[in-house]
Amino acid sequence: MPELTYLEALRQGMWEDMERDDRVFVLGEDVGIYGGAFKVTEGFFDRFGPSRVIDTPISEAAIVGAAAGAAHMGLRPIAEMQFIDFISCAYDMLTNYVATARYRAGLSTPIVVRGPSGGFVRGGPFHSQMPEAAFFHTPGLKLVCPATARDAKGLIKSAIRDDDPVLYFEHKFLYRRIKEDIPDGEEVLTPIGKARVARNGKDLTIVTYSAMVWKALEAAAEVEKTDGASIEVLDLRTLLPMDDEAIIASVKKTNKVLVVHEDTRTGGVAGEITARINEQAFEWLDGPILRVTAHDTPLPYAPTLDAFGLPQPADIVNAARWLLPY
Repeated sequence: MPELTYLEALRQGMWEDMERDDRVFVLGEDVGIYGGAFKVTEGFFDRFGPSRVIDTPISEAAIVGAAAGAAHMGLRPIAEMQFIDFISCAYDMLTNYVATARYRAGLSTPIVVRGPSGGFVRGGPFHSQMPEAAFFHTPGLKLVCPATARDAKGLIKSAIRDDDPVLYFEHKFLYRRIKEDIPDGEEVLTPIGKARVARNGKDLTIVTYSAMVWKALEAAAEVEKTDGASIEVLDLRTLLPMDDEAIIASVKKTNKVLVVHEDTRTGGVAGEITARINEQAFEWLDGPILRVTAHDTPLPYAPTLDAFGLPQPADIVNAARWLLPY
């Protein structure tokens, strides 16, 4: 049973589905001969050739537009954004065209748009963003945010096989830090739209996703050790569609909720999660829903400011300690 990094699990998932289905191909900046900026597609060019591993010009709008056209013709493209920050250049194509194609014209658009997301790597304002909220309110898109190596593999395979467009936010901080045993030959498929309980608890729920799952687990262990409180950590895995059932079940179990995400506070996904809990489980709450998020500022390069701007385990611990005795 090999131990795979998050990056290798993602890479393996793509490779396996390209072997399984010759309609699947990869396109993006430097994904071919160079193997991708983070080497996710290393070796793909030699194995699958230039017709299925396509280096593109530096134009995210063109990459997504070409992927959409190919999808309409029956192919299943995986479009890489070299850094997810620059998906903003394809915002019009994704939100005005891709997301509405099935509704407008009955056009199936099975594309995956994936790229390295998030901070904690001293990447500064252009290479550290978590832009999920920009697409979260767009009907027609699916959004996934794997936190584990198994889900990195399982969600990329499910995304490739989905008949609707999926934005796949892989976290660059996790690429080589997170490892997991995944048996050779096992078909790993993580269902889109299903959360998982990453840690069982009874006193408070932390709802989170992506790299913040690991920060939340660290904080939960600290609170249990020092305060004796039992904290549940719910890994959403998918933001669109969101697993309301899992969220409400955890709220009914613990009666207190923290929502934690790496994106900025104002207009972040935490606000929507809070609203859904208020609408569906208000009578089960024994305290206010709190948010732990990044500050509303571009992320600085300076290590101390980078650490201050992003949510840390200590921030989650402090919020939990405030809420637990409420």
